[in-house]
Amino acid sequence: MNQMCIKIRPFFCGLILGLLSLYTLATPADFSGEDGYRLWLKYDELDNTKLKKAYIKQLSGVYLDASSATGKVIKQELELALPALLGKPLTFNTKADNASLRIQLNQSPSALISGDGFSIQSQGKHLNITANTQVGLLYGTFHFLRLVQTEQSLAKLDITQSPKIQLRMLNHWDDLDRHTERGFAGESIFDWHKLPDYKEQRYYDYARANASIGINGIVPINVNSNALILSPAYLQKVQALADVFRPYGIKVYLSIKFSSPQQLDGLATSDPLDKQVQQWWQNKTAEIYKLIPDFGGFLVKANSEGQPGPGDYGRTHADGANMLAKALKPFGGNVLWRAFVYAHDSEHERSLQAYTEFVPLDGQFEDNVSVQVKNGPIDFQPREPFSPLFGAMPQTSLAMEFQVTQEYLGFSTHLAYLGTMYKEVLDADTHVKGTGSSVAKVIDGSLEGHSLSVMAGVANIGADRNWTGHIFGQANWYVLGRLAWDHELSAEQIAHEWVAMTLTHDVKSSEQIVAMMMASRENIVNYMTPLGLHHLMDTGHHYGPGPWVDNLGRADWNPTYYHRADDFGIGLDRTSKGTNGVSQYAPYWQEIFSDPAKTPDELLLWFHHLPWDYKMRSGQTLWQELVAHYYTGAAAAEQMQQDWLTLKNNIEPNQFNQVRMALAIQVKEAKWWRDACVLYFQSYSKMPLPMGFEKPKHSLEYYQSLKFPYAPGQG
Repeated sequence: MNQMCIKIRPFFCGLILGLLSLYTLATPADFSGEDGYRLWLKYDELDNTKLKKAYIKQLSGVYLDASSATGKVIKQELELALPALLGKPLTFNTKADNASLRIQLNQSPSALISGDGFSIQSQGKHLNITANTQVGLLYGTFHFLRLVQTEQSLAKLDITQSPKIQLRMLNHWDDLDRHTERGFAGESIFDWHKLPDYKEQRYYDYARANASIGINGIVPINVNSNALILSPAYLQKVQALADVFRPYGIKVYLSIKFSSPQQLDGLATSDPLDKQVQQWWQNKTAEIYKLIPDFGGFLVKANSEGQPGPGDYGRTHADGANMLAKALKPFGGNVLWRAFVYAHDSEHERSLQAYTEFVPLDGQFEDNVSVQVKNGPIDFQPREPFSPLFGAMPQTSLAMEFQVTQEYLGFSTHLAYLGTMYKEVLDADTHVKGTGSSVAKVIDGSLEGHSLSVMAGVANIGADRNWTGHIFGQANWYVLGRLAWDHELSAEQIAHEWVAMTLTHDVKSSEQIVAMMMASRENIVNYMTPLGLHHLMDTGHHYGPGPWVDNLGRADWNPTYYHRADDFGIGLDRTSKGTNGVSQYAPYWQEIFSDPAKTPDELLLWFHHLPWDYKMRSGQTLWQELVAHYYTGAAAAEQMQQDWLTLKNNIEPNQFNQVRMALAIQVKEAKWWRDACVLYFQSYSKMPLPMGFEKPKHSLEYYQSLKFPYAPGQG
């Protein structure tokens, strides 16, 4: 074409090349084949011929001793998986001696296995999967299939695993009309209108996916609950879901509206100390268990963000939780009482409020109550210190609440592998009982000897074909389940598993993808909220930057409340000279967090208000360091986009293109966050951009003018 251009007039040359360029851009991408629906349960035939032959020899026949509904699920999964993975029909044997793979309950319960744990052992020519429960056999089967999917050797296996957390849950913030609060992957998967008669195949696929990673509890409706869920008509719909989930070892829990006695049956009060109210909850609980014998219990958001609760009657959170706990106790149910509260006194700094309200109640909760605490003291920010509640209530079971849906991390268009965030929190040492008092040991009960342990994640699942809106969003669902099962696993190990099961077995590509994943969350922190900044998002939808917002109904809804930028400097002073948030941590952390020279850079502005020319460890001023982080984050997003493009030949086309398009959005929005925040903070620092950084393309006024009235997931 260039040779032809020499022979014709430049105008026509440019026209021809332009049209060809448009044609190239208009050529549709390949969206055929794998679209992400199968998640990590992709049972495609293995390419490794040598290993496949070894598997076929080792798996010549299967003996399954499980005749329950769960046993049927195990058989269905094996029939789906092994013929597809190995390219060979599966043979079931009626006698154990004739089978190479034997799946059966222990004749007498093994003391080495607790709860729904399992064992996978090589014994001569046999591979034995054993457990004390049917659900344990299901978990063992999924772990075995994971070994095959990730191309691990099946020789000399000696695996015994038991879950470290008792209740491993997904909390859906889904409404009865299928709207999903903080949902970025389409409407809710739960079609309440068609239930109980229409049980979609998606429910079964959802149950399979959860069982494969050990999740055993589901809350299908929003914590901002609707009292209708406890009405007879809706309880029949819940029963239908419970029937689908039961064979997969999954219990249904319900978010409840604390004022349900008034809203549903016209009681004069919902006071938890009122005898009529107590009787109402006892009757309602008995009604639920008659329909759903294995019902899990209640999740409660009370006296927070306008939700009704015991505080409306001058009662405590313990009063409210214990009323429900006593109703559930005869049936074996539990109460998960959220610690995300707003004190009525808005002058009380927000990060202090949960601690102030709940610590005085330590030891007052029934033993079937777990207080569910967000990982940080504010609200699922890109980075927060661990909540000081962890370790501060030794006589109370504390549940971990992570957010899987990316409310503050770019919705479903930014690649943010949250395994690194979860591990950062779980591995954090509270020091409340000396070195080694990790957050993980608080929530698994081992630090204080609690038998009830809970880890929950706010789900990122919707009706999109790929479930999570972003292919890599699936990894966050996956890592939540894997860490709830075993919080000692590394985020990197889990990422390798997910990549091999979901994207590719190519070693070089896998290493490159895992490296992207491991750096991705830090990239977002850098271009959104570096150095301990937090809560900088725009109003309502939490989409995009809004550090200038200062006109909302409560001071602590405004970003300006948190960054405190002024002509002197930036950051929120939480030392004894400020809000004294440091006092809620163990003495070890009080000493560190009280001194900016000792405070880790990544939390510096969380605990300190420092001058713009404060000298950082790097030798740069605070202003220079802040700008550098913003630009580094945006540049890392661009590099991630370039790295992904090199993987085209090793990723299935549909998956590749979905991620390619999302990364293009992420790069654009990373620069938007960078430029808007830098310009805004520059208006206070009055300092020029450091040398080498490009000037933002638009003015601060331009960024302040942007509006997004229909951003998804709004409350």
